Amino acid sequence: MPQPMHLSIIIPTLDERPALERQLPGLLEHHQEVWISDGGSRDGGPEWARQHGAQVIYGQAQRGQQLNRGAGQAQGDVFLFLHADTRLPADAEQLIRQAMHRKVVGGGFRLQFSEPGSLLQLTSRIINLRSRWTACPLGDQAQFVRHSVFHDLGGYRPWPILEDLDFARRLKRQGPTVLIRQPVVTSARRYLQRGLVRQLLTNWLIFGLYFAGVSPHRLGRLYRPGTEDPGATPPRPG
Repeated sequence: MPQPMHLSIIIPTLDERPALERQLPGLLEHHQEVWISDGGSRDGGPEWARQHGAQVIYGQAQRGQQLNRGAGQAQGDVFLFLHADTRLPADAEQLIRQAMHRKVVGGGFRLQFSEPGSLLQLTSRIINLRSRWTACPLGDQAQFVRHSVFHDLGGYRPWPILEDLDFARRLKRQGPTVLIRQPVVTSARRYLQRGLVRQLLTNWLIFGLYFAGVSPHRLGRLYRPGTEDPGATPPRPG
């Protein structure tokens, strides 16, 4: 039998009230501990979340730092880092518990977009193949990790972009990771806002430059021109 496990869910937010109103009630119904790590929202989302049972912590709007702040408060044996617009499968905690029983250090889920469209379906398949080949599921795939391993790694780096890729690469050096077959369902809104093909090309360009040694701080300015810090909720490379 899998051992008892306390799961802490940590959600970084910046003006994500509509997503919280959709996702949070279901999370709080199935999970004991949900942290909202907010980066200065002005839409009342964190206050709404607190009123409905979530725990809230505030700070600077930078995703890696927000995730670390939430983890610093969380009490679970396993941390799950969830984007506000990403929906977990109903049995997510059981699936993670089963994975942890197999002695993995962490992992993530396959990804499915909530919006219809054959090109989006193809994109999700490419993302899932990449994740399986590299053993590096990214932030929009609900990364999870053992509490002890997270602290051994020093958490996420305070980068403006690709902090989730860096974390996944460091995580798999600590031991076996898993890509859970049941998908999380996430919004493709940022792909659609920028144009799907354009966004994909930008993503792969950024990946290529990163592996060629370009600083994530320079890449952050490329990803969102004219800004020094993309903030808490930039679109994620896929």
